[in-house]
Amino acid sequence: MKLILRKDIEKLGKFGETVNVSNGYARNYLLPRDLAWPFEDKYVNMIGDLRNKMESEKAKAREHAGETAKKIEDISITVEVEVGEEDKLFGSVTNIDIREKLEENGIKVDKKDIQIEEPIKKLGVYKVTVNLHPEVKATCKLWVVKK
Repeated sequence: MKLILRKDIEKLGKFGETVNVSNGYARNYLLPRDLAWPFEDKYVNMIGDLRNKMESEKAKAREHAGETAKKIEDISITVEVEVGEEDKLFGSVTNIDIREKLEENGIKVDKKDIQIEEPIKKLGVYKVTVNLHPEVKATCKLWVVKK
């Protein structure tokens, strides 16, 4: 049976592709779960419209991520921590601490998108990378200082 995929399906195809599958697989799995449409003219047109809409949304998301990246690269984050002997931190500076400091500057990001090269357990200056979009990354300076 010839179908048009509505979603990416591993080992079968990507959104909008036309695939040939067995009748049973189509009737019992793909069509009831709304993962594919029958290959008909009206669905071909719908997929084209959906593809255009998705591409414009991706472009907007990329543009927004670029603007946010400029803001992140223009700021410097300072985290004040308590230290013990030889300026060793009690604990470490985490993604959550960095996210909170970014939010104080009006930038909202998910803690999973913040990458630290190594655990921050000493005072100093560090570079922090923030993944805003698959194609857009930003780097900012993180200052870890005594309280």
